[in-house]
Amino acid sequence: MNYRFFIAFFLLLFFVQLAIAQQTEKRYLSGTGNDHTVPWQFYCTAGQNSGKWTTIPVPSNWELQGFGKYNYGFAKDSSRGKEQGLYKHEFQVPASWKGKRINLVFEGAMTDTEVKINGQSAGPTHEGSYYAFKYDISKLLNYGSGNLLEATVSKHSANKSVNAAERQGDFWIFGGIFRPVYLEILPAEHIAHVAIDAKANGAFTAQLQLNTGGKASEVSAQIYTISGQKVGSPFSVKTGNENQSVTLIKTIPNPLRWTSETPNRYKVEFKLIQAGKLVHTVTKAFGFRTVEVKQRDGIYVNGTKIKLKGVNRHSFWPSSGRALSKGVSVLDVNLMKDMNMNAVRMSHYPPDDHFLDVCDSLGLFVFDELAGWHGNYDTPTGTKLLKELIAHDVNHPSVIFWINGNEGGHNYELDPLFAKEDIQKRHVIHAWEDFGGFDTQHYREYNYGIGNYNHGHSITLPTEFLHGLYDGGHGAGLEDYWEAMWQDPMAAGGFLWDFVDQGVVRTDRNEGKGPLDTDGNRGADGIVGPYREKEGSYFTVKEVWSPIKLEHREITPTFDGTFPIENRYYFTNTSQCSFSGKLVKVSGPYDVTKPTSTTFAILAPNLKPSEKGTLKANLPNGWQSYDFLYITAIDPHKRELFTWSFPISLPNNIATSLVKKDGSGAVTMTETDSLYTVSANRIQLIVSRRTGLLKQITNSAGKLPFTNGPILQEGVNNFKNFTEHSDGKNVIIESTFDRKASYNTLQWTIYPSGWVKMRVRYFPDGYFTMMDGVNFSFPEADMKAVKWMGKGPYRVWKNRKKGGSLGVWDKAYNNSETGEAPFIYPEFKGYHANMYWCRFETSGQHFTVATENEDVFFRLFTPAWKTDQWHNYEPIFPSGDISFMQGISSIGTKTQRNETTGPMGMKHIFYDYEKEPARAKEMVLYFDFSGR
Repeated sequence: MNYRFFIAFFLLLFFVQLAIAQQTEKRYLSGTGNDHTVPWQFYCTAGQNSGKWTTIPVPSNWELQGFGKYNYGFAKDSSRGKEQGLYKHEFQVPASWKGKRINLVFEGAMTDTEVKINGQSAGPTHEGSYYAFKYDISKLLNYGSGNLLEATVSKHSANKSVNAAERQGDFWIFGGIFRPVYLEILPAEHIAHVAIDAKANGAFTAQLQLNTGGKASEVSAQIYTISGQKVGSPFSVKTGNENQSVTLIKTIPNPLRWTSETPNRYKVEFKLIQAGKLVHTVTKAFGFRTVEVKQRDGIYVNGTKIKLKGVNRHSFWPSSGRALSKGVSVLDVNLMKDMNMNAVRMSHYPPDDHFLDVCDSLGLFVFDELAGWHGNYDTPTGTKLLKELIAHDVNHPSVIFWINGNEGGHNYELDPLFAKEDIQKRHVIHAWEDFGGFDTQHYREYNYGIGNYNHGHSITLPTEFLHGLYDGGHGAGLEDYWEAMWQDPMAAGGFLWDFVDQGVVRTDRNEGKGPLDTDGNRGADGIVGPYREKEGSYFTVKEVWSPIKLEHREITPTFDGTFPIENRYYFTNTSQCSFSGKLVKVSGPYDVTKPTSTTFAILAPNLKPSEKGTLKANLPNGWQSYDFLYITAIDPHKRELFTWSFPISLPNNIATSLVKKDGSGAVTMTETDSLYTVSANRIQLIVSRRTGLLKQITNSAGKLPFTNGPILQEGVNNFKNFTEHSDGKNVIIESTFDRKASYNTLQWTIYPSGWVKMRVRYFPDGYFTMMDGVNFSFPEADMKAVKWMGKGPYRVWKNRKKGGSLGVWDKAYNNSETGEAPFIYPEFKGYHANMYWCRFETSGQHFTVATENEDVFFRLFTPAWKTDQWHNYEPIFPSGDISFMQGISSIGTKTQRNETTGPMGMKHIFYDYEKEPARAKEMVLYFDFSGR
């Protein structure tokens, strides 16, 4: 019994080993990514820690490991041409591999790489950083014993065109073996390469390159689902006695199609058979999909016209440079999908293989790019690298376009080679050029750009637009651009610049413990921070690009629960999504109790792509007693599209319940020649009799340094001729209206409770204004935190109001600047929207401000803004320290001033030169200076 068992076990083991031997084996000599590395011997020839043998983790960029010199692309580099990394690594090769084909594969090395095995050259020096290359080292190995791999990596290429294409760009310049190195072990007769074209109609074509050793062979194939179920019957082709290329064709009826919304994948297994014996097996994943460009029309995927909601992505991580991992790829693609993006551009070079794998599996359209920033490869070099690019990435269904260089880095002689090398004949574009039927020009101003696009004949697809810088761009201006793109039949979408702030760890500064370096404003371009910290624009992009669009709706007492919606999906019915609703009654500024809430059902409507309809909420009885209503949409893959919030209670309702006017004591007032001094409930208020401005506040615990207001912003502080009188128990101090001399008016009302009301009626100073509202002074050093009811938690700009949510928020003071270390979000300083009330928590006395006006912004101090060389980005803030605004400024981008990003970026319009009181703007604020 035991004898039979062991016989069966060893037979099973034999067949398993045989099956493994028939497959391509991959043996890593390095680690697999920045989260798993292997130490190699290393010698750096210049810069930090040069001139000595030590070790370095592979893969990595050597600057991030404390070697060499950091360089940004524009920097002059004194070590250019001199900085090299010398690598050594010993490895064993079993005797059983003798007779097999052994390839040594480098997935990516910066920049020129010369390789030796056991002292002998493995082949020509490889020039070019981002492309996988391999050497057949079968005849150079010592089988059954040790071997020595030596690699000399030159940071700067001996080929001027490689430096022009790759290293003289607007990004960090690194050196090193930054992607994995491995041995590829194949049978002597094997399938050398597979290229697949799988159409949406089920037509499957595969071209295989074979090494048959001159033997007659047969290649068979079987398609499977990604989970392993057979699809259709096997199919095969026979070959002659020569090494050759063969083509296999099959039709699969009604396949599940691949799109960014439905990333359905399959796999196909190819078998090379000789003399009835299985020699080699190769398995490849793929997707059925058809991409078609219809000139003067648009991009069609599986017969459906699409628009791309995309972002540019550098391969980057702060502590490892261009050396990444699959975990980083999963993180990045999920962040993009969570922003409701459907596309990504590989700027300005091909990515890691695992990034494309994740785009395949989670669903992103990819524009894959042959490197070239403002310079291009020469034709011989470019031809070689183009072939490596396509051979490596050809089978990814996510890759739908090729890009031949960026912003002038185009070699036109290479254009025909894309179609020659690519079985799918993907379309080729030039970034920032009107070429191939696509106008991809970068950073067009809204009026010029949209106007030009709408009146041109090319499909419009800016491969870079709304250039982020710190907190500018990205979400700021996006809604204006996107709505114009959505309505224009010739617009195919666009790609924001760019995804991540490139803040790098400087190992040459404070042992890598100092702040991350973005090289000033050059690398601070992301929607997320270096470690993927979410900035305010992240949430704006998420709302603007949600494929479920909820139109504006006011919630009135007669509201019937109906929301107008639009399905902006291309392949998904809204019935495949799910919707939920929640009602919330929030706590007040002094409450420690949690908010109360209740949920309600929402039936998903049946709307086809591009259809409009309604979303019906089944509101419970008594819904009017809540403060906010939330609607959440979830996509078919259980990913939140967005949660919209709507006000039920308006600021005047909240102010009425919050502000306590009655008190047991009286309001007393004294006058001097220059001041009114008013006291109520242990609070003393001192106001200038000449200007009406607040001079001093004192409560039972001492002075509160909130003073010098209200100062009108972009209006004349012509409050004059103040008088005082009583209104019941209240004391009122107010200015006198005069159409010419004092048309702006100020009124203070002090209640027995100690609450104070400010009422300002004002006319903005001119036809157009940047900001409207009032300012006060407060020492920034005394501010500790704020708690507010309104939209949050991120700050807003006039051209970036979307993305937030109504609720009660807390935020501790920080002095962070977007895009710069220490990357603390949300930022404290700036404008905050839809204020109901705000409690200011200080090192001394706390105080609370409430309003009965809708759409009031409160502003917290002024960030220490840096700018760009063109002064496009610079945001404008009011004077003073704390402001309450009815109009706020917009923000620009690195390449555009705020007013050129669209209507939302322009100034506010106010026209009334008559200065009649009834036509004035009005702001009412209530103050609680009790310190509670």
